[in-house]
Amino acid sequence: MALATKGTIKPYANFNAADDVQKLRKAMKGAGTDEDAIIEVITTRTLSQRQEIKTAYKTTVGKDLEDDLKSELTGNFERVIVGLLTPSTLYDVEELKKAMKGAGTDEGCLIEILASRTQEEIKRINATYKIKYGKSLEDDICSDTSFMFQRVLVSLAAAGRDQGNNVDDALAKQDANDLYEAGEKKWGTDEVKFLTVLCTRNRNHLLKVFDEYKKISKKDIEASIKSEMSGHLEDALLAIVKCIRSKPGYFAERLYKSMKGLGTDDKTLIRVMVSRCEIDMLEIRSEFKKMYGKSLHSFIKGDCSGDYRKLLLKLCGGED
Repeated sequence: MALATKGTIKPYANFNAADDVQKLRKAMKGAGTDEDAIIEVITTRTLSQRQEIKTAYKTTVGKDLEDDLKSELTGNFERVIVGLLTPSTLYDVEELKKAMKGAGTDEGCLIEILASRTQEEIKRINATYKIKYGKSLEDDICSDTSFMFQRVLVSLAAAGRDQGNNVDDALAKQDANDLYEAGEKKWGTDEVKFLTVLCTRNRNHLLKVFDEYKKISKKDIEASIKSEMSGHLEDALLAIVKCIRSKPGYFAERLYKSMKGLGTDDKTLIRVMVSRCEIDMLEIRSEFKKMYGKSLHSFIKGDCSGDYRKLLLKLCGGED
């Protein structure tokens, strides 16, 4: 269980699903809801333990736990609780669908999920998406986005990145040179070249490409992407580079941007807190502190309120 150590939620030692069902029932019975009791149970059990609670609840009560919670809770607090009860692949699938449903598109959500998930996770997302919505994720991406941005998302959704660890030094130099020729050095940008290198090579190879690129162009690949690209395509390519360099750093930046300035981007804040609390929240916290000089805990505290804040602080864990 190497992964568990980097998350803030650990398996609950004396776990008993039937006991937890009673605690949740009690919290929802009668006048008023005991939000603290709900927070206590949901944030101290792992996702797999929460699935057992859901099954036990349905077996003993004959109703869905989510439905009962939804009828008791509202707003962002409800969104986080329901998110925490949803299996991770399904959660990603539902977030992707929401990002493309209706009038506007939430490009940031599409980029975040497709650029940061592992190839295995993306394969599971594709399969689950098809089963749940009867359409492929790729079809929905194609009907909702356009041009090079669409092509980058389709490429990421294809989950075809090389999974090896090999670094071919000659190819890394060639790739770096190709990117330089495709961007900085020419009038107009050959975006396909960026897509090909950034979406197909393995992580170790790309880190080497970024080093070589800096030698050739005297600037970071991020700076070149910013000067050569714009809009959602720029956001997507930057997200890929940041995730290759450091996923916790990428998510720290997503959290920071969701809370800084006026108003909170609750959708992003909730999605990152829910999807990363059991994977790498400890690393995200430490990157956040390094990057912004303040703890994630203090940021959430200053930005949210009520039970919603209590819940997010539990997912965040400590104050450092």
